[in-house]
Amino acid sequence: MNFTYPKAEKLKSKTMIDLLFSKGKSVSKYPLRLVYIAGDFGEDTPIKIGVSVSKKHFNNAVDRNYFKRVLRETYRLNKYILLGNLGKPFAFMFLYQTKDRLTYEEINKKTIQLFEKFLIAIKSEKL
Repeated sequence: MNFTYPKAEKLKSKTMIDLLFSKGKSVSKYPLRLVYIAGDFGEDTPIKIGVSVSKKHFNNAVDRNYFKRVLRETYRLNKYILLGNLGKPFAFMFLYQTKDRLTYEEINKKTIQLFEKFLIAIKSEKL
């Protein structure tokens, strides 16, 4: 398994991000939220993902950047859960939505649960 987070997987398009928040669906596993939309991005990447931590909850950029790094790392290590079960390309926005300062282990566990909940959600949409 390739545990990388290449540039091609990074969601940077403002129009795609706007589309995600206007038409996307979401699943949550407190304190994480995954907003997603299926679509073709014109590339051969099956996943595009962006990470966000609210300025409202963490005023200091140092704290926001720490949690963004943790979210990217948990995604990188657990993306095999998504890649093995997706039939079409998806764009994601991965959000940390609390003032609570969870440990890396807690965030990693919640990320796994969130990805599994997402897979259940898209399977139920197909039915």
